[in-house]
Amino acid sequence: MAKARDEMLTIPEVIAEIGVPRATFYRWRQLRKGPKAIKLPNGSVRIRRSELERWLEALGEAA
Repeated sequence: MAKARDEMLTIPEVIAEIGVPRATFYRWRQLRKGPKAIKLPNGSVRIRRSELERWLEALGEAA
């Protein structure tokens, strides 16, 4: 079976899913503590679903 395409999430979708304020998420990005993001040529930022899940798992292991 072919691997499903990795969903690209917007920042509003990510913050709604993990339940943190927008300012907190941007602070994490600034401190390089958030999930890895991709900046598109038009300036939009996207986060792959797989990267968000990997990042969340890593947080759980550190707790």
